[in-house]
Amino acid sequence: MPYFVVHEHHARNLHFDLRLEKDGVLKSWALPKGPSMNPADKRLAIMVEDHPLDYGDFEGVIPEGHYGAGKVYIWDKGEYNTVKGSIEEGQWEINMEGNILKGNFVLLKLKGRADQWLFIKKKDKFADHNFKLFYRKS
Repeated sequence: MPYFVVHEHHARNLHFDLRLEKDGVLKSWALPKGPSMNPADKRLAIMVEDHPLDYGDFEGVIPEGHYGAGKVYIWDKGEYNTVKGSIEEGQWEINMEGNILKGNFVLLKLKGRADQWLFIKKKDKFADHNFKLFYRKS
């Protein structure tokens, strides 16, 4: 199965990066408010450039003067598979098997927005209506 990683990224603005292995690269979205296990939360996901597969293991510091400068930590990692849909269709439902993110999620492209998507937890046995986002590091 392909893998996913969620980076906690302490850049100019603290955010999370969702990365999904697909077609030999990591398809990537910035999540300004982070992921959620609560189906009521519809998280903005801004699609950014693809990253090389080896970036999935990266933890460290991006130096000042470089794009995304700041500390990067692995917040969650695991495997996923496609349930239905695709990136190309603009609606991609996946099942994630991570340490934190578990169950089905959907990435839904916003109409008329080339890079804006929503990342939404589906209602399943892993859904947590009391989920509170936490930071692994500071």
